[in-house]
Amino acid sequence: MKPFLIVGAGFSGAVLAREIAVQLNHPVLVLDERPHVGGNCHTERDPATNVLVHKYGPHIFHTDRKEVWDYVHQFDDFGPFVNRVKASISRGIFSLPINLHTINQFFGVRLRPEEARQFLAGKGDASIGEPQNFEEQALKFIGPELYHAFFQGYTKKQWGCDPRELPASILKRLPVRFNYDDNYYYSPYQGIPRTGYTHIIQRILDHPKITVKLGTLFKKEMLKEHEATFYTGPLDGYFDYLHGRLGYRTVFWDRFEGEGDYQGTALINYPDVNDPFTRKIEHKHFMPWETHAKTVVFTEYSKETTADDVAYYPKRLKSDLELLARYQEMARLESREKNLFFLGRLATYRYLDMHQVIGEALDFSRKFFAWQVDPKKAICPVFSGQ
Repeated sequence: MKPFLIVGAGFSGAVLAREIAVQLNHPVLVLDERPHVGGNCHTERDPATNVLVHKYGPHIFHTDRKEVWDYVHQFDDFGPFVNRVKASISRGIFSLPINLHTINQFFGVRLRPEEARQFLAGKGDASIGEPQNFEEQALKFIGPELYHAFFQGYTKKQWGCDPRELPASILKRLPVRFNYDDNYYYSPYQGIPRTGYTHIIQRILDHPKITVKLGTLFKKEMLKEHEATFYTGPLDGYFDYLHGRLGYRTVFWDRFEGEGDYQGTALINYPDVNDPFTRKIEHKHFMPWETHAKTVVFTEYSKETTADDVAYYPKRLKSDLELLARYQEMARLESREKNLFFLGRLATYRYLDMHQVIGEALDFSRKFFAWQVDPKKAICPVFSGQ
């Protein structure tokens, strides 16, 4: 019996491996080129402070899908955590997402919810019909003052381009609230695993039918040695960047270690373009049930991704989507010939949160199992999320 091969030991690969092992009782080999499981969700104890650090940037688990919430709870207990982001600008510290407190504080007014709604509507640019880009979306719905204070500079730093080059859909994900709710997410289920994300993925992969090999590069010759292959790495990378690289932004950090409490919260954004960094992350605040005399802070910077960088945020500009279509067509042809499937953030070139990755892996596994039972009746998609 040839094992299934899964390339990547992040949430996509781990969840799919577990489902195959449990549901099909079939051996699975999981490869990852990194020396640890967890992908960009990897957490580890900082040796100098004993703070649990999100090594590749902050990850707050949130979902409105109870099945996903119940799934991760099989592998660790979650402590309560509400993401209350602050923004530091020259005028002071403000709450994000924009809410009634932000509006009243920023404009120096004392508005009730409906008054604030009408007030902000009056700030918007009514001459903009259907917004064609990020900047137009912001100007239409929140007006120039809030846009320039909180979004314009931050967006330039985060994405490395003018906001007018970005699609309007990016800003649609950022809510405006006309109450004092400063919870960054609407999701009913939110928290942080008490033992860390790496611990969860280690437990997901802890099954007698699953073998994990770390520090191991995937080679296409491996395809013929396995019943089927599930690839969660970069889609363009699978094809050796034959038509060029898909556009990503990456991030990097300066580390600061000190005594006590540095900023009083986990995340503070710095929207001012004069600040070269985008935000500061104080990791111990992600686990408020722990007590630490010392602290560790990461100052985050954003830049264009090169061949040696970890890809984080897909840019999805027009040129990227045209290139994506070419790679997707190649993937479909390759899949038919080699029993090959693509899933996860990198392989589908989409920005996905952890809960979306887990949910898609669960959904994909069900489609794959149905297809295994009866290929004539069931269709197994080449890409997760389809």
